[in-house]
Amino acid sequence: MIPLLESAGHRVLAPSLTGYGDKAHLLGPEVGLSTHIDDVAGLIEDERLHDVVLVGHSYAGMVVSGVANRAPESIAHLVFLDAMVPEDGETAVDVLPVTKQLIDVAVDGWRVPPMPEQPPPLGLFGVTDPDDVAWLRSMLSDHPVRCLQEPVRLDNPAARTIPRTHIHCVSGRPAGITRRPVPAGERVRELPTGHDCMITTPVELAGLLLEAVQ
Repeated sequence: MIPLLESAGHRVLAPSLTGYGDKAHLLGPEVGLSTHIDDVAGLIEDERLHDVVLVGHSYAGMVVSGVANRAPESIAHLVFLDAMVPEDGETAVDVLPVTKQLIDVAVDGWRVPPMPEQPPPLGLFGVTDPDDVAWLRSMLSDHPVRCLQEPVRLDNPAARTIPRTHIHCVSGRPAGITRRPVPAGERVRELPTGHDCMITTPVELAGLLLEAVQ
């Protein structure tokens, strides 16, 4: 994704949230939603970013919502990429009740292992190509349950004025995954692919993200 967006002349930052990617060694039971909001809000502050198009995929819809509440003046557009879209005071479980099942099977009471691969068309988060599945599996980390249980604070009216785009991946949706109605006036786009569209349809996704930049 980064080369596609950079080739269009944009600066692209893809920070790892605490407990994932190059920060996987920081995973612990104390990691929660507020930790991840701090990660992204801190990057925006440290880099003195402005006119940010902030993209949150899946659970990270909770994260970008919290970041927008904290620093709305820095954000030009919010993109919810097949993502959770919370209201003030909600947890990820409130937004997507099926995630309660993940908490129930948490290892050591605090971490959720990566989900197993399902038969096509579900695959692994919508990814079915064997090579892509193997790569994706190597990148996955456990998910702290605190991220699912911690409520998000959305009490800054300025955050509600930020334009929003919702990108829905409409193929291979697992049972129990529901989507809330999008408020009037917010842009909706669809991709005919599964949840991890950045792997399965990167060119098409880049086009939609560039549309949000304009």
